[in-house]
Amino acid sequence: MKIFTSAQIHELDRYTIEHEPIKSIDLMERAAKAITRAIMEEWSIHTPIVVFAGPGNNGGDALAVARLLINEGYKVSTFLFNITNHLSEDCITNRQRLLEGKHAKDFTEITAKFDPPELTADTLVIDGLFGSGLNKPLAGGFASLVKYINQSPAKIVSIDVPSGLMTEDNTYNVRANIIHATLTLTLHERKLSFLFADAQQFIGRLKVLDIRLSQEFIRKTDAQYYILEENDIRSRLLHRDDFSHKGNMGNALIIAGSYGMSGAAILATRACLRSGVGKAIVHTPKKNYDIMQISVPEAILQMDHEETAFTEAVDTDDFDALAIGPGLGRQEPTATAMITQIRRAQCPIVADADALNILASHRAWMQQLPKGIIMTPHAKELDRLTGSPANADYERLHRTRELAKSLQAYIILKGHNSALCLPNGNVIFNSTGNSGMATAGSGDVLTGIITALLARGYHQQNACMVGMYLHGLAGDLAAKELGKESLIAGDIINYLPKAFKLLDD
Repeated sequence: MKIFTSAQIHELDRYTIEHEPIKSIDLMERAAKAITRAIMEEWSIHTPIVVFAGPGNNGGDALAVARLLINEGYKVSTFLFNITNHLSEDCITNRQRLLEGKHAKDFTEITAKFDPPELTADTLVIDGLFGSGLNKPLAGGFASLVKYINQSPAKIVSIDVPSGLMTEDNTYNVRANIIHATLTLTLHERKLSFLFADAQQFIGRLKVLDIRLSQEFIRKTDAQYYILEENDIRSRLLHRDDFSHKGNMGNALIIAGSYGMSGAAILATRACLRSGVGKAIVHTPKKNYDIMQISVPEAILQMDHEETAFTEAVDTDDFDALAIGPGLGRQEPTATAMITQIRRAQCPIVADADALNILASHRAWMQQLPKGIIMTPHAKELDRLTGSPANADYERLHRTRELAKSLQAYIILKGHNSALCLPNGNVIFNSTGNSGMATAGSGDVLTGIITALLARGYHQQNACMVGMYLHGLAGDLAAKELGKESLIAGDIINYLPKAFKLLDD
């Protein structure tokens, strides 16, 4: 699914109006009916409602919702803010429709001084001040109003976007001046900012309402941002031939583990084997031999000549994919061996964990990375790679995009909505996964899955897309049965067979 920018959303609305065809006021009515139905599903007719409407089309939506709720028997107080004496055309029309209604009595249009109503714990506030067109932080009276609403005990429903939140970049927004919604009823699709962790405090629960915007425009319009859906994955799966054997199912090399960190190597290897690879060979220090042999008997061990660390690059001519980094350590001999290994590799590479930390402390080495390398940093690892902490999630994503373009790499910025940044600058967000997966070793599992898919013959982009979706899906299946609190990385591996089976049915 495509995620459009605020400018593209505006174009989508206009295209729908011109080509359905439908009048803009009728499209607004369609949206208002969907919003009203969603509110009525959650709050009874006995709930006192206060509507705050802004001067633009978001305010027009709010006025239409107020009228529809009044017609359904709700008690609604409506406040329209017309500070500059300039309302949008559809906002003016909906003001008139509201005033002409038989039961519309409690309506106030604010042009100067505002005496705010009392908002109690029983009150439902409908926030229709500003929507997806906002491009600067709220200030002055609107900022004061937002703070007043947020400080009240009332429940808050925001129409399309919580007022004050911008649809893309909130890096330099004034966060105290953004509505903290209980429920956001967004129209057509999630907005980009909704996918960032630092925006969740404003969104509350999210419902996406289909208002039947132009499918033709959606199909033919390019986007920079996408969300993975199940059908995207099903169409990319490679299925086993009945006459397959281990020799043509991929040969993966995993360079992982230092003394005391063998668990990372075990998790990556087990995940790799559970993801359909023909053979997994693990290069690890000598002291890891016993535990690796016992924990992953299906793997083939290749021991480093050192007892406790990876120190020697190996030939990759016989391998179809290479993973390097989990539990590797950061000692200088290991760092030197790591960059030598990457330079020498003749197969697709997944670099994770300590491989990324080594690159962050030897940033000049990043220019030696081969095109097409896959990197899987979490937020702090990405900040180290780029040299400084990001001020906000959008800024971190922007840096990741730029790094992917400059290195011609595939970079998965891990998180609740993991973001795959492609060499062409596009971003694909994952839609599976849960907070139970925020546990040590989860990233090692992802590395193993992607490595197996590469060895199987998946292109880098498809390996990343299928890998992160399967990783999250297995985590969701585990959480459904075991609960989020008790989830560990090994559980994700154990549920990989069910995840594959669900997609393969």
